[in-house]
Amino acid sequence: MPNRTPSATGRKLTLVVLGLAALITTMLCAFALPSLHSGPHRVPIGVTGSDGVPEALRQSADGEAWDVRRYPSPAALREAVEDRDIAGGLAVTAHRIDVYTATAGGPSATSALTALGDGVAAQQGTRATVHDLAPFTEDDPRGAGMTAALLPMIFGGIFPALILGSVFPGHRGLRTRIAGALLFSLVAGAAIAAVLQFATHSVDGNYWLTALGLALGTAALSTTLLGLQALLGMAGFALGGALMMLLGNPLSGLATGPHWLPTGWAALGQLLPPGASGSLLRANAFFDGSGAGLPALTLAVWTGSGIALALLADRRGRRPATARSEAAVARPVGIGG
Repeated sequence: MPNRTPSATGRKLTLVVLGLAALITTMLCAFALPSLHSGPHRVPIGVTGSDGVPEALRQSADGEAWDVRRYPSPAALREAVEDRDIAGGLAVTAHRIDVYTATAGGPSATSALTALGDGVAAQQGTRATVHDLAPFTEDDPRGAGMTAALLPMIFGGIFPALILGSVFPGHRGLRTRIAGALLFSLVAGAAIAAVLQFATHSVDGNYWLTALGLALGTAALSTTLLGLQALLGMAGFALGGALMMLLGNPLSGLATGPHWLPTGWAALGQLLPPGASGSLLRANAFFDGSGAGLPALTLAVWTGSGIALALLADRRGRRPATARSEAAVARPVGIGG
């Protein structure tokens, strides 16, 4: 028996060390690899002009960088950009080239598309004129405020799960924690939207629509963490927090736009709450809700899944309580002699 304790301690220490090493390695990969391979990856852009324009553009552009689509007119091209079907486009004529961009949808893609338009114009001996159809606000032309909102949104999901779990612990406080997280999400969404729109003037558009989108993003984070914590304990909370911080944060694409990440990383990032929250914020704040459907659905699924995990934990917690009650009823009552 005395020999087992050091052995068990050694195994536990080994597991902890290996787990921490795996965590640091995952963190390094999540932050470094997408950055090393960043750049335009199949960015959807439109072109309009003579019959040879799309083919010529495909030859001059890197096939891995751009997904070139043909549009019948400049008006159709503009509409596609405003609806977020494409990131931008080129309207090419014999005498000029009009470059249509949407900086708020992805500033890095806008810069690359502008350079592409200048290159095509130089080949034709003409000039390129840039039309930004969805710019950032005048007070925040680089979108710094919107980018800075990502970490508060993530912590807005982590802190409620941690604090509510301490204030309302155990099985009895589970439903109170879920209700508190949902209520906090509404308040946090309204507060973050107010700061971004009225204090820093970083976003524009319908305030309430933006606030509801931010509330949904916060709810997706907080309910998921609460559900994992209720079902798996602190290990579940740690797993969820690491997933959101170490993968969701660097893969969100909020600063650059999702098309600037490698294809697989970008797809994963948009399926996680931070990436979906960022896309929903862009859609509501700068595109009048265009393109909001998929990120809103993604966040709703995360929110529903978190609540479902909590209800499952609630059901499991009721079983021991019911068993104890039945045992107490069935126990024979002693008769005093």
